[in-house]
Amino acid sequence: MIQNETKRGIWLMVVTTFIFASQDGLSRHLAEAANTPMIVMIRYWFFALFVISIARRQKGSIRAAAATSQPLVQAFRGALLALEIMVMVLAFVYLGLVESHAVFAVYPLLIGALSGPVLGEKVGWRRWTAIAVGFVGVIIILQPGSSVFSPYAAIPFLAALMFAVYGLLNRYVARLDDTATSFFWTGVVGAIVSTAIGVFYWEPLQGWDWALMLLLCITGAAGHYTMIKAYEVAEASAIQPFAYLQLVFASAIGLTIFGETLRINVIVGAGLIIAAGLFTFWRERVRRKQN
Repeated sequence: MIQNETKRGIWLMVVTTFIFASQDGLSRHLAEAANTPMIVMIRYWFFALFVISIARRQKGSIRAAAATSQPLVQAFRGALLALEIMVMVLAFVYLGLVESHAVFAVYPLLIGALSGPVLGEKVGWRRWTAIAVGFVGVIIILQPGSSVFSPYAAIPFLAALMFAVYGLLNRYVARLDDTATSFFWTGVVGAIVSTAIGVFYWEPLQGWDWALMLLLCITGAAGHYTMIKAYEVAEASAIQPFAYLQLVFASAIGLTIFGETLRINVIVGAGLIIAAGLFTFWRERVRRKQN
């Protein structure tokens, strides 16, 4: 049963965005050192082993963890995430972290907007206004940079659409399945899909890149677990505005580690996005008190 613990869900989302931003930096480096399909494949091998061990501990057996009344939905969301990760890592290689996340930042808007018609959650006009303000922030971020409007900008936009659908499906399956079951399907199906693609791109990593690969595997497992938990305890429309913090974290990594640039429009746009998220949280608290 889903618990509507909004405050806990928000903190889980903040932690998730920081973990995801960190692994994005690792993914960019490793994809440039080798190739995207192989990096995602190795990451999913670790992820699958991790979720199998979690399944045995929490459910008693793999069969119990895999038990679900919605296998097609679970398999689809697992495959969708694996493909989305490959698409987004390609964006990091072609556009960099700052530009890619500027485009990718549209995904929480898509989830917030679709959580009503798809999941039946109530989204009032004030939260619709906050979503609109956040979208204006994204437009401000994108507008001045001509490189963002190159054909490569379609890559992170496609990833944003895929991730938005994945996020909604997390909430959907959580109505009947617990975290352990969803986690199991995410890791196992993702490993199968990524291996079917990545096995054709194998090449050896060099030196410390293997250590970074291990770190990427650990952050990948941790990030998806905290995200699934966030969707379990709070409404998607309430916690999604805080997912914009990934833009801030990823931009900081891009600036300090990869030498990317930060324009004034990115600062202004990110400010609007964060303000929209804080307003949404405030409105959620008001609505809960009224009920």
